[in-house]
Amino acid sequence: MQHAINLAQQAQGSTSPNPAVGAVVVKDGNVVGRGHTLPPGGHHAEIVALQEAGDAARDATLYTTLEPCCVQGRTPPCTGAIIAAEIRSVHLAAIDPNPQVSGKGCVELEAAGIQVSVGEESQAGRELCEAFAKHIITKLPFVTTKYAMSMDGKIATHWGDSKWVTGAEARSFVQQMRRNSDAVLVGVNTVMADDPQLTARDDDDSPLPRQPLRVILDSQARTPPRSRMLEEPGDTVIVVLDGAPQQRVTALSGAGAEVLKVGASLEGRVDLPEVLAELGRRDVVSLLVEAGGTLQGSLFDAGLVDKVYAFIAPVIVGGAEAASPVEGSGVARMADAWRLDRVRVQQVGDDWLMVGYPRGVS
Repeated sequence: MQHAINLAQQAQGSTSPNPAVGAVVVKDGNVVGRGHTLPPGGHHAEIVALQEAGDAARDATLYTTLEPCCVQGRTPPCTGAIIAAEIRSVHLAAIDPNPQVSGKGCVELEAAGIQVSVGEESQAGRELCEAFAKHIITKLPFVTTKYAMSMDGKIATHWGDSKWVTGAEARSFVQQMRRNSDAVLVGVNTVMADDPQLTARDDDDSPLPRQPLRVILDSQARTPPRSRMLEEPGDTVIVVLDGAPQQRVTALSGAGAEVLKVGASLEGRVDLPEVLAELGRRDVVSLLVEAGGTLQGSLFDAGLVDKVYAFIAPVIVGGAEAASPVEGSGVARMADAWRLDRVRVQQVGDDWLMVGYPRGVS
């Protein structure tokens, strides 16, 4: 199953709106077939693995990170192919959260005389499909926030210098997060301060062929038309208010950005739920937020954060005016603070990474 999980991780970022799945066919202790989900319209992981196994799939065992589908989509259901291949047993890490499938794939396989075992490496299996699980039910993207801060909770000095809070290993980790995401979201303040590229890059710092969608929240269309990200491969959507200055809007469109007009929130900023709904309609399943404290705070205040990645560097910055990673309104009582569940901590180079889910998020 760990082999299947590794295969699924290789497919992350390229399969939306389908989940990234890995599958391995084992016969007499030997791997005879393996595969992961191909881009939309291509085969699912189980089909790729069965095709590689060929006749060796008969009486073999199939390991897959997600329950095989049993409904017709862009491709035929995987359960039919598994039954036709005469697989003896199927081990799966997680049940498919899609209500059209959930549990029904297992029932179909068992009805054909195939032994089904559920739950091996279940935590890893659920994490692989957590974004798909939210999107398939709510049609909204799974929102992951990422920030890097010093041990005293600063993301920049009081002069605004933020390069670099963390080391090279942590920044490489973030590149992998971008590769695994459908879209990256920042606010205009980040664009104005850092002029980021917001691209997924390889170890040689070259942009990859597939880029996540860049989404900029910019109420008044203040993004400079000569921003570096507009010269990078991939698409950029700049979200502005309906009343944003038309001259600026025209300039951004001319620079290659798509300008999306939305309504205003009560605070006069772009309406975050409306933005997330639009991204969901565009099949953005996983959304990575790399914003500053203002936007991060707004997302937390609105209860829109599904997962948190906090990098903590072993440095002290100090300064009463130095920026913090999460601003917004915040809470009045410590008892009301957002608590994280399922927390894990790992070392990344000289830095530490804490990952968790705001309490109440499934």
